[in-house]
Amino acid sequence: MILEQAVLDVLPGSEVEFEWAFGEARSLISASPGFRGLELLRCLETPSRYLLLVRWETLEDHTVGFRQGPAYARWSALLHKFYSPFPVVEHYESALSTSSSVV
Repeated sequence: MILEQAVLDVLPGSEVEFEWAFGEARSLISASPGFRGLELLRCLETPSRYLLLVRWETLEDHTVGFRQGPAYARWSALLHKFYSPFPVVEHYESALSTSSSVV
């Protein structure tokens, strides 16, 4: 599994509109082959900053399947106008995993 990570700095004052647009855009990405799930987290210290985490089966499911697919144009139209600066997207794979159990 691949984890896509992007810090999204949204134009201050447009957070509500961004969250609405992201709700609309979510169906576009979730319909993409290889999509395994996402989380959109809002920063407590900087309320106009979000962390997007998307799980993909393979790197190519994101970089080719989604980004070069037909839904990406609509995704871009809905969301890209909110970013300043434009986010850097990075991809991660597991190097070490640990879990804790509560007894």
